Amino acid sequence: MKTVYIFIHIVSWLVFIYFAANTLYLFVIALCGRLIKGRRYNRQLVKNRIAILIPCIREDRIIVDTAFQAKTHDYPESRFTVTVIADKLKPETITELREIPVNVIEVNLSMKSRSLHVALESLNVANSDIVMILDADNIMAPGCLEKVNAAFHAGFEAVQCHRTAKNKNTAVALLDAMSEEININLFRRGPSLAGLSAAPIGSGMAFKTALVREIFSTRLILENPAEDREIDMQLMQRQIKMEFLDDALVYDEKVTNAGIFEKQRVRWLEAQVNHVRRFFDTDMKKAQKTTLFYNKFFQNLLLPRVLTLLVFCFLIVSIIIQNIFSLPLLQPNPSVWIGMMGLYYLTLIISIPRSFYSMQTLAALSRVPLLMFTMIRAVLQIKKRRREFIHTPKSFTSEGK
Repeated sequence: MKTVYIFIHIVSWLVFIYFAANTLYLFVIALCGRLIKGRRYNRQLVKNRIAILIPCIREDRIIVDTAFQAKTHDYPESRFTVTVIADKLKPETITELREIPVNVIEVNLSMKSRSLHVALESLNVANSDIVMILDADNIMAPGCLEKVNAAFHAGFEAVQCHRTAKNKNTAVALLDAMSEEININLFRRGPSLAGLSAAPIGSGMAFKTALVREIFSTRLILENPAEDREIDMQLMQRQIKMEFLDDALVYDEKVTNAGIFEKQRVRWLEAQVNHVRRFFDTDMKKAQKTTLFYNKFFQNLLLPRVLTLLVFCFLIVSIIIQNIFSLPLLQPNPSVWIGMMGLYYLTLIISIPRSFYSMQTLAALSRVPLLMFTMIRAVLQIKKRRREFIHTPKSFTSEGK
């Protein structure tokens, strides 16, 4: 029995060290995101030429509205173009898009990275200074491209805009919107203000044209359904910091039910697992071992938030059992575990915008156990080397509707 307790204590210490390191890292980043004053860039008279690319797979219901909103954005009309990369769209949808009018490139690739590669090789994009990538459900807030233009004039080569919720119409959508804002603080705003690099989200991203064309010409990204993770890797290898523009808003549709949530999380979990492995690939061994490298490596080791909360539930049950039956299970002392978990919850509280502190959010939290169960199901569906893109359907056609 003594040997069993020694094994349990060793495992307990290892788990504690892992979660304590995660919690301290996230707490410091969360404070940076809230306490350090964000940067603002002055509006510029010289307007860069911006190519807006919208890859779209089977999104006939919303893409026309998205393309129209992009086309009518308040940036000088002669200085930007809109291109929809139409993958498996209906002929009538393509006709409507061309009537807006926007550029349409028809493909049949079922992979976002490959669709973007095709568009980036087009003459229309090659003649631009900046490429802005949106998803089929994204709507840019007024002034978004002006702020992107200003940031590039300040010398940045890669920018992530503040992606925020378009809809909060269900409990799951509200929780997903809140989760997005937590991620903004912990992985975009906080790291950027701490002098590190913001992590790309996958949309609402802008890059120097030559840089993004180079990135999307690599085999690693063309075979990868999680192109945002690979972009992050490629920027890190080039020692390029991605800037975060807090006031450049891009509205994004949040998932409305547990089924879509599960599909989305399967995609995210696979991406995380595969990109932990990426750090041990040959090309990554040649990367400079700088602060940017170790920060990205550590970020990829972080357990997803819902799974972390699930582990904490298990730990709380273990502490209760330990106290009831006087069993020496957890090391260190349970009070230290409780303090660590409390700090993690404080980190989340710091990162949640005040607008979410409402009775509606409190009611939505009752769905968290369901989402925990959904995350377990998502973990069981992970494939090591998935090549197809997991599509999650969208339906909202404009902000708040």
